[in-house]
Amino acid sequence: MTHQAAAVPDKLDANVLKVAGVVVLGAIMSILDVTVVSVALPTFQSEFDATYAQVAWTMTGYTLALATVIPLSGWAADRFGTKRLYMLALLLFTLGSVLCATADTIGQLIAYRVVQGLGGGMLMPLGMTIMTRAAGPERIGRLMAVLGIPMLLGPIGGPILGGWLIEAASWHWIFLINLPIGIIALAYAQFALPKDAAEPSESFDFIGMLMLSPGLALFLFGVSSLPETGTITAARVWATMLVGGVLVIGFVLYSFRPRHPLLDLRLFRNRNLTIASVSLFVFVIAFMGAGLLFPSYFLQVRGESTLHAGLLMAPQGIGAMLTMPIAGMLADKIPVGRTVPFAMALIAAGFFTFTQVGTDTSYLLLCGSLFVMGLGMGGTMMPIMTSALRTLTAHDTARGSTLVNILQQIGSSVGAAVMSVILTSRLNGSAPIPGVDDPRTGEPLTEAGVAIAHQQGAQIPVDPSIIQRGLAFVADSFATTFWVGFALVLLTFIPIALLPRKREVSRLLEDPTGDLPKRPATIIH
Repeated sequence: MTHQAAAVPDKLDANVLKVAGVVVLGAIMSILDVTVVSVALPTFQSEFDATYAQVAWTMTGYTLALATVIPLSGWAADRFGTKRLYMLALLLFTLGSVLCATADTIGQLIAYRVVQGLGGGMLMPLGMTIMTRAAGPERIGRLMAVLGIPMLLGPIGGPILGGWLIEAASWHWIFLINLPIGIIALAYAQFALPKDAAEPSESFDFIGMLMLSPGLALFLFGVSSLPETGTITAARVWATMLVGGVLVIGFVLYSFRPRHPLLDLRLFRNRNLTIASVSLFVFVIAFMGAGLLFPSYFLQVRGESTLHAGLLMAPQGIGAMLTMPIAGMLADKIPVGRTVPFAMALIAAGFFTFTQVGTDTSYLLLCGSLFVMGLGMGGTMMPIMTSALRTLTAHDTARGSTLVNILQQIGSSVGAAVMSVILTSRLNGSAPIPGVDDPRTGEPLTEAGVAIAHQQGAQIPVDPSIIQRGLAFVADSFATTFWVGFALVLLTFIPIALLPRKREVSRLLEDPTGDLPKRPATIIH
């Protein structure tokens, strides 16, 4: 039966913006917390007298918790309602943040970060579901542009905020700052989110959960261990990746049997969702992986402070802020296949500059390139997500956003690990300095190691020419790594070329409660 859609306001009305405000607050907390903590790792080392490998688990534990809980979001949203579950996720994340601030040992901090991740993992897929249902099919692009602001600004604002809080107060405040935001978000959610409608109970896929959640966690654990071990032949890397991969493959083969699988891979029969998901996955590996190294270049090669490195990244955020609202409106009116390739061309143009970096590359050129990349970012990620979700029914939205978020999480982890391994392997090829040993390991220090230590304030008595050679080697290592990232960016053009170039027929009825429809609906334009 064909359903005639009611007229949908062209602009985002006050009720929809109220819902968007709740989701953006949650997204800001969960995304900022990843990058804020990344700049605090050296502080954790000295505070808890721990090694870098130990404190890195404050990041890895959070990521693994995200991977474990995201698959449950789709089923739980259908079973308990998006409002109840979103408020529970906010509460869990805020509680985890307060616990992190009370940690006395590195073990406690890692455990509390896992609690934080269990809440944070549900915030993004649930937020996307809530916003998609609230906006209706004709305004998904504009609403996704609103959600995209914290997603793109998190990597930029995090180092700035983290550096300032640690310098002005203490490391505890990078977690305590979430307490007032969390309380406001909870009160706001109770007021602004529509009441949950009763849903028929679907059976929970325990077999699927026992395969997918541990499988994702083990696979990402192996991937996350790559930078530390430096080789895929380490048992900690290949064994966990193998077991995790087997569990995930087992889930894929099994998931088409139950009526209500934990993750509904049948949704990939939707061509738009499949192409958009592949495009997003390749894009996240390419851009997010290499993007994490931009601040590292400013820190290790140019000797900037964490705060200054964060400020130098700001042009990227400014560029994204300029184009994201425009891209959101265009995504609602023009097929994304006609706009996203142009945005990707801007990213590729800006990215190319970083393949040429040296020890004294002009900041004006680098900041200008970051601004151009930001312009492209604002017109890429959210339009692709819009294309992925636009043609799903209201009932499938929670499952679809869960799929998209899992792919994004895996892509980010794989991209970061691959780029870190390439950079580390390059730096390890630096020449050792005869007679100068590392006081911690007793092994000879390399020219690159001494140069990086010098840029970060350490005073090691060596000839200045050694430091200059080391810096040149480090800069060249970054340039080589950026070449790999640039090649991956170019690879992204292949799936993007398959994005829809004709107007998609929306199947998501405007339904703030999520109670309708239970079957595919066709909207007549």
